[in-house]
Amino acid sequence: MVSDITGVEADEDAFVTLIVRSHKAVDEAKSLDVLPAEIAGLKEASDLVTLEIRDNGNTRQVVTTLAEFRKLIADEVVVKAQGIRGRRIGYSPAKD
Repeated sequence: MVSDITGVEADEDAFVTLIVRSHKAVDEAKSLDVLPAEIAGLKEASDLVTLEIRDNGNTRQVVTTLAEFRKLIADEVVVKAQGIRGRRIGYSPAKD
């Protein structure tokens, strides 16, 4: 097997799959076969907030830093917000 990044050949079991979910250069997720050492230098970003914005049937995803998010929305607002699964806060089904 050959690395999509460097062209280095190695046994298939040495490879991992790297999925690029979002990138400015492409409009769909992409899959790369890579050796772990080739991506060992990737640093994980921390304190990120992933948002989904829905408007008139259109959906887009935005990733921002926690610091930028907190400039607009306090933690308490998010903690008290309605979840996207289950019943709404304060909802009680009618009893027969």
